[in-house]
Amino acid sequence: MKMRELGIEGAWEITPQQHGDPRGLFMEWYRFDRLAETVGHPLRLAQGNLSVSARGVVRGIHFADVPPGQAKYITCVRGAVLDVVVDLRVGSPTFGRWDSVRLDDVDRRAVYLSEGLGHGFCALTDDATLSYLCSTTYNPTGEHGVHPLDEELGIEWPVGSPRLSAKDADAPTLAQARETGLLPDYETCRTYVASLGTDGLSYSDGI
Repeated sequence: MKMRELGIEGAWEITPQQHGDPRGLFMEWYRFDRLAETVGHPLRLAQGNLSVSARGVVRGIHFADVPPGQAKYITCVRGAVLDVVVDLRVGSPTFGRWDSVRLDDVDRRAVYLSEGLGHGFCALTDDATLSYLCSTTYNPTGEHGVHPLDEELGIEWPVGSPRLSAKDADAPTLAQARETGLLPDYETCRTYVASLGTDGLSYSDGI
């Protein structure tokens, strides 16, 4: 399993080692200890999500209030997507920037993003299926979005006419979200993430 930090602090690409033979293959797609060693604290698993999208669908850019925020560990178990991480933390050196990773059922990479970062993706195939491990449960009053087609963000979606949900289509621009105080604060996010630590747990605890 290889970990590569993306161009945004708190976001990582994870590439598993696949072991295959004529019967099929086996791999570790998530390792509690390796992730904790890399990001500096355990990922508390509170909820697992599965999403299925048709080709050309864009979902996002979604984020949650910090604290507690919602860290995510995402992989594509069927098809392919362009997975996008956006730095929405006001005061961050990379505020407003984005980075992307192709997730598919061939290389079987994963993406980890910490609390305060925005997330979205574009389905490159029909029935593109993503699996999410989340650090907190869904909180409808604390979850928000920024318009994925906002020109200020300038995300290069690999589709001519993205298909959006009504909620995503009505989301504010980055500037509007910042003006209304909706976006997370960089230092608040860093302080909160640093407070997570290991809480006295050994990596062998696996929780």
